Amino acid sequence: MKRRKITIIGAGNVGGTAAQRLVEKELAEELVLLDINKDVAIGKALDLAESAPIYGYDTQIRGTDNYADSEGSDLVIITSGVPRKPGMSRDDLLSTNAKIVKTVAQQVAVHSPEAVIIVVSNPLDAMTYVTYKTTQFPRERIIGMAGVLDSARMATFIAQELRVSAETVRAIVMGGHGDGMIPLPRYTTVSGVSVTELIPKNRLDAIVQRTRDGGAEIVKLLKTGSAYYAPSAAIVEMVESIVKDKKKILPCAALCKGEYGVQNLFVGVPAKLGHGGIEAIVEFELTSEETAGLRKSADGVKELCADVDRMIG
Repeated sequence: MKRRKITIIGAGNVGGTAAQRLVEKELAEELVLLDINKDVAIGKALDLAESAPIYGYDTQIRGTDNYADSEGSDLVIITSGVPRKPGMSRDDLLSTNAKIVKTVAQQVAVHSPEAVIIVVSNPLDAMTYVTYKTTQFPRERIIGMAGVLDSARMATFIAQELRVSAETVRAIVMGGHGDGMIPLPRYTTVSGVSVTELIPKNRLDAIVQRTRDGGAEIVKLLKTGSAYYAPSAAIVEMVESIVKDKKKILPCAALCKGEYGVQNLFVGVPAKLGHGGIEAIVEFELTSEETAGLRKSADGVKELCADVDRMIG
């Protein structure tokens, strides 16, 4: 039987923490942590390996800067890229990360042509588009991680507002990963009850806005970095659904071809995740206001992708 192999590209906080969660859940027999900084990748892989006797996992963990070590991966997680720095324009960030992700995607296509790819790099929707365009993989095997994270943030704020277990909250956020995201209170429930019946509109509106600002809130607090605990947890939920063929319906950045009226753009939509990646995009009825919000969000993604095409071709 073929050993399940997962490669994480980018050994920073998100990549390193995702690696920890993946090996602790034993979701792969072999895990490769790959980074341009070879020593960091090797060091974190060694640290994780030395945790195995205590925590109790048998995953083989390798740190490297050589894409040949990722050969034949079943699943690849791309976290590569730089955070936005003081004085850096949006175009500078977009151009820099697009070039990085394009180079990474080219290597993945060569060494793991059958892999499912989860893209985490920002700006998320545009970097997922770069990966798709570069690899030319089927749309089922290119997935952006954003909706699971945004939905988890919304669920957290609702649980705190109602003082209930976070496990009882099911939230859903669609659209682009940023200011244009579309949190959906109508489809967000606590033990099956819509939050629209449990939380006053003014408080719900505040939660929706805090969800949109969730990443920025943490960046402001950390000052020298961005979130990584919740993003890594979101990655692992997606990975688990894929490798165990659980067929969870999770909000992901997927290439829409007419679903929700969106054509040839990666936007956040509910998707069923199984062994082959995205098995189906799940469509449900939106109000006219929600539809307008999703279209506006998609237009924003379209502009980003046009900018990427102009910058890197």
